[in-house]
Amino acid sequence: MSVAASMFAQSYFHGTKAELKIGDAIVAGHRSNFKAGALSWAYFSATLDAAIWGAELARGVAPERIYVVEPTGQMEDDPNLTDQKFPGNPSLSYRTRDPLRIIAELTGWQGHAPEQVQQMKEGLARLKAEGAFDIID
Repeated sequence: MSVAASMFAQSYFHGTKAELKIGDAIVAGHRSNFKAGALSWAYFSATLDAAIWGAELARGVAPERIYVVEPTGQMEDDPNLTDQKFPGNPSLSYRTRDPLRIIAELTGWQGHAPEQVQQMKEGLARLKAEGAFDIID
């Protein structure tokens, strides 16, 4: 008996506090989740953990959301999380200047422990105060 390999699609995720709908597009040039102003890239990940961090660390007080997204064009490794901070791309984090189409919203996901989130926020605040927090855009 022979079993043929089947194709599968890679899932990509975007964590945020923005309320969006299936079919909407996440596009570069909108307000950043992490700093004042807009970024010229849209960011996403192939790991749920990275998307959860994105949602938990996003600015604002709205509910945290995880969207399943589909890139519509070229993508590249996110230099903010690859090589400079972590060798290679272990978080499978990417960025694009093309729209990310929302194809679903994940619900019921488990976030990090509140203590972990607080430690991460304190670490980021310390980096900002030292002038060492700079998003490569």
